[in-house]
Amino acid sequence: MDHGFTPYLSVAVDGSVRVPRQHVVNDEIVLNVSTDATGGLVLGDEYIEFKARFGGVPQQIVVPVGRVSAIYARENGQGMAFPVEPSIYMADDGQSDSGAIGSPADGSSGDITPDSAEGKSKTGARPVLKRIK
Repeated sequence: MDHGFTPYLSVAVDGSVRVPRQHVVNDEIVLNVSTDATGGLVLGDEYIEFKARFGGVPQQIVVPVGRVSAIYARENGQGMAFPVEPSIYMADDGQSDSGAIGSPADGSSGDITPDSAEGKSKTGARPVLKRIK
């Protein structure tokens, strides 16, 4: 953000991630975490939390830090990738379920703009993550 870029988080979704589930694609969601798109952003040691409006509906987003797979700039795709911690979420049947996609714990729902939900630029092209050493 210091350089005028829009920060996006790529998140591996499991039962511990609180996001609008209808915008999860292949167990992943990309979130715009710029100050313009979020309110009350808290970058903690264990969780990233913020409020955001999805289709006009305010929602609380909670992402465990270990589920963040990348952070990158929307404009040029440059950023950093991270190893994702294995899921410890247990499905109702007692089996580990790293791809569990249900509704949020509070039963809320909402939608998200395609630009902020799926990491698509205004041109519709998905940014490419470049690894920089």
